[in-house]
Amino acid sequence: MFSKCKNPVHVVGLRPGSLLPPPGVEELLSRAQVLVGGRRLLDAAPRCCQPERSIPIAGPLSPILDEIARERAAGKAVVVLADGDPLFFGLGKRLVESLGAANVVVHPNLCTLQMAAARVGLPWHDVRVVSLHGRNDFTPLFAALARFERIAVFTDPQNGPAVIAQALLERGVVDAQLIVLENLGAPGEMARRLRMEDAWDLPFSDLNLVLVERTAPPEIPLMLGIPDHYYFHEKSLITKLAVRATGLAMLGILPDSVVWDLGAGCGSVAIEASHLAQEGRVFAVEREPRRAAMIRENVRRIGAWLVETVQGEMPESLVQLPDPDRVFFGGGLGQDTRALAHACRRLKPGGRIVVHAILLDTLMRVKDYFNTHNWNFGITQLQASQADRLAGDMRLRAQNPVFVIWADKPAPQPPL
Repeated sequence: MFSKCKNPVHVVGLRPGSLLPPPGVEELLSRAQVLVGGRRLLDAAPRCCQPERSIPIAGPLSPILDEIARERAAGKAVVVLADGDPLFFGLGKRLVESLGAANVVVHPNLCTLQMAAARVGLPWHDVRVVSLHGRNDFTPLFAALARFERIAVFTDPQNGPAVIAQALLERGVVDAQLIVLENLGAPGEMARRLRMEDAWDLPFSDLNLVLVERTAPPEIPLMLGIPDHYYFHEKSLITKLAVRATGLAMLGILPDSVVWDLGAGCGSVAIEASHLAQEGRVFAVEREPRRAAMIRENVRRIGAWLVETVQGEMPESLVQLPDPDRVFFGGGLGQDTRALAHACRRLKPGGRIVVHAILLDTLMRVKDYFNTHNWNFGITQLQASQADRLAGDMRLRAQNPVFVIWADKPAPQPPL
């Protein structure tokens, strides 16, 4: 059992809706000298709780955590009020990280997801949970939707059910529906199963939880090594399977990597990269509108919702993208090094870039660029042959040889 200090900070979860504390904390609340919580929770504190000071949680959390630490160090009895289970997408995690596990005692209550699952008869042990609270992108939801059938989404007033429905539809998600649970455990409680088209412009209570359910599996499973003919592509403009596998291996994609696939063609590299960067972000950048449309259709058929298609010229279309950890050039280098220079400048220190080249001029231009900038790099020539039927037997039909160039961006040197 973990040892606790003599004056820990107590974190009390209030039941969603009714905002009642769990049994056995009445004396603890009555002895509280400092009470911390959101304004809604402070207003719902039991009458036995008469603190010397209340600290409302509003704005950045770091100053409030510092204040809690100061009050505890001064010997004050500090109680923090939280929603449901404070360690389930709640304040408890930040308090433990800030004060240390030995200095925090958590008194959990029912969490919102437990109540929501009970209302709709849904076993919640296989539900993926994501939070959009305070976020300006929906990456966690898209990543979860690619791998799970049901996702519970914690929202905020800016990222509510209507905004979620709009974001899913704009990404191309059609085989899904929403269950919106509002005011759980409180007057006006409501659960609605909605098509995303219907949820787009409906009003909802700010107190809500959204369950996103896939209504059909993807046409093609998301995995490494998807056969070339499964992808919609134009005039064989696809990074073929053997070369694609080599490029992905050399990229060394980690689960949280931000990946750029530049000159993406049909998006095959970006789509399979999203299977590896499950907690990151993946951008498929393509100049031609027709090919960009093919990327979106391939994303839909494979359910690779993490992939964001960007249609435009390079490097102009890259300016608004987050800095990458990994960059892949399957095309789009053009006749100069503008796009390559921009990608290398934006690549994070220690990141890796992989370039596939067929033409000798492209190989020499990329090689000279990395030499000039003192990057560690390597070159592999890959030529694959594929079995093909001929005269009742089989032959090996050679594919074009490809130069695979990898390079690592040097980390900044510490000052002497």
